[in-house]
Amino acid sequence: MSPALLPKPAARTEGPEDDVQLSLRDHLIELRKRLKWAVIWLLLGFGASYYWSQQIFHFMMQPVFAALPEGEKALHFASSVEPFIIYLKVGLYAGLFVASPFIFWQIWLFVAPGLYRRERKKIAPFVLAATLFFVGGAAFCYLVILPPAFQFLINTAGPDIKPVLMMDEQLGLVMMMLLAFGIIFELPMVLTLLAMMGVVDYKFLSKYRRHAIIVNVIIAAFVTPTGDPFNLALMALPMMVCYELGVLGARIFGKKGDAARLTA
Repeated sequence: MSPALLPKPAARTEGPEDDVQLSLRDHLIELRKRLKWAVIWLLLGFGASYYWSQQIFHFMMQPVFAALPEGEKALHFASSVEPFIIYLKVGLYAGLFVASPFIFWQIWLFVAPGLYRRERKKIAPFVLAATLFFVGGAAFCYLVILPPAFQFLINTAGPDIKPVLMMDEQLGLVMMMLLAFGIIFELPMVLTLLAMMGVVDYKFLSKYRRHAIIVNVIIAAFVTPTGDPFNLALMALPMMVCYELGVLGARIFGKKGDAARLTA
């Protein structure tokens, strides 16, 4: 048969078959490796942050101090060892933010085998965007949410009652809020990454938008320390914006057709 009459080979398309198929054991080994490096980076971030832990603590407590009445702008501790333990915690919390780009780097390396080869090269944009969303969420909480929240909580006691606030309790409350907002602001990255892996697509996310709004309001009600409608709206609205950004990211970067077949 003439070579010209032979059927042409089908054009090779990029897909999961281009990737090395990992067993469950291989996935667990890879997860352990990424967790190990994430912990190493966290410890390095802690080492870089602990020296300034006292200054960082006072910076973090500014919304609390601003809400305290004049003459009462002070925090207290119950034992001699408590400040030392608190500053260790501050160094660890600050180290998490310092090491966040490297931790997101490890997350990308873990999920990369489930992506197309061309998508694996997007590690730098992913790490940069994830870090900006995480730090941006914490900054939004610090600047917008915490000042009115502490004003509301402390003024609720009334004018004749003096607050005696403990260092450890206030640190725990502030860090819970900062981390909660940092994680919530990662929603666009999570949805985009799931779309890139073919788990969801933008049509699926758009279809269940109303359900997402309800879930966002419920989460905001649990996380918001005051529970009043104003602070609830301050948290719920950014969460909805993050969801819409995730829908947009899924539309731009998601796999075409895969998730639609899965969610049909």
